Amino acid sequence: MNIPKVQFNPKVHKNIGIEIIELSDIYKRSDDDIENFIAKPHRIKFHNILYITQGRGTHFIDFNTYTTQAGSVVYINKNQVHAFDLINQPQGKLIIFTDEYLDTILTTIKTPLSAHNYLLTSYSPTFSLSKKIRNTCDVLLTEIEKEYQVKDPNLNFLNLIFSAVLTKLSSERPRSFEQYLSESRTEKFMTFIELLEVNYTNTRDAKIYADMLHMTYKSLNQICKLATKQTTKQLINAYIILEAKRKLSIENIRVQQLADELGFDEVTNFVKYFKKNTLLTPSQFKKLNQG
Repeated sequence: MNIPKVQFNPKVHKNIGIEIIELSDIYKRSDDDIENFIAKPHRIKFHNILYITQGRGTHFIDFNTYTTQAGSVVYINKNQVHAFDLINQPQGKLIIFTDEYLDTILTTIKTPLSAHNYLLTSYSPTFSLSKKIRNTCDVLLTEIEKEYQVKDPNLNFLNLIFSAVLTKLSSERPRSFEQYLSESRTEKFMTFIELLEVNYTNTRDAKIYADMLHMTYKSLNQICKLATKQTTKQLINAYIILEAKRKLSIENIRVQQLADELGFDEVTNFVKYFKKNTLLTPSQFKKLNQG
């Protein structure tokens, strides 16, 4: 199975950077290729918010399965691997948006939609909304959909309403590492993860990342421990293993090739590293997750 990376490609208004899709429309798509990939793990190159209004089901994200029900919200970050539940088919909306659109929104509100929570051992991407917040979000999302349907949408209006949606969702979302760190340390931690996402194939040395951040290894390690209860090295290992799992599950990649891509000099070293962190060899994991 070799599933492509899914790019942002809305049917209309391709330059805006946001689209809201009814889950029922996703389930109804009859093309076999589409049906196959939405039910199986695939990597997205944009951000998703799953907004459940009816029914119960599950959602697969990065090798964990989360339960959903009416009132559930699920955050799926860019580059994560996920799959829809075509068996239970919970109803609701899928809100998709690009990095560029998110950057525009975040210039007007202080509501970080952190893409880095997934490395926290205690992190759950799903949470439930109170009835009051659900009612408010229902109205706001309807207004976005109405504006999106016109020939020339008012971008300022769309941005304002979507900012309000994010603000309301943030008020219900359990706080993560931000509650343990000052604003400056939060920025350092997020920059570290961004550097890790770019440089993980080049180095696994925590001290090199500290140098990139112009800080001592001790200071970076302290920030990582406060944010995640994990050391810098543990976070580096967690990200490399996650990327290895993603590639093994969605790409027809040989273990030797994967070891090379991840910067291991010898495939045997990579196999030992992977097994130490997962209790499985890469080949065993690939067999279990490719189906």
